[in-house]
Amino acid sequence: MKDTLKPGIKHSFSFRVPDNKTVPALYPESPEFQQMPAVFATGFMVGFLEWACITALNPHLDWPGEQSLGTHINVSHLAPTPPGMIVTAKVQIVAVEGRRVTFEVEADDGVDMIAQGTHERFIIDRDRFNHKVRIKAASAPLLQ
Repeated sequence: MKDTLKPGIKHSFSFRVPDNKTVPALYPESPEFQQMPAVFATGFMVGFLEWACITALNPHLDWPGEQSLGTHINVSHLAPTPPGMIVTAKVQIVAVEGRRVTFEVEADDGVDMIAQGTHERFIIDRDRFNHKVRIKAASAPLLQ
């Protein structure tokens, strides 16, 4: 981590919602999701907020050797957004405690506030993390 990583950093990030980020696209194998409205899915919205936080953090990390992983999210999805609209996330780092970074996050679609809450990320060493994951995968029982 660079010494520039401090509370107070703000970042804005925008994305046009495509058809493949709607509720029916979240789990195509789910007949229940297939019957739901074609609006920006909460699961994809959470990923979008994470993406905004990642882009806020990366200039302050030794990227790509250092990366961040989401460890906690507490977000309300406040309004639906149809595909084609542009969503904008505004994120702010509110705490840096060792490798833990906490953000306040919000997003709007130009008409409504669509999300608001907090998100926590943890700074990792990519190679060390991937090594641990490979060890875990090698020790996992085989599925029948």
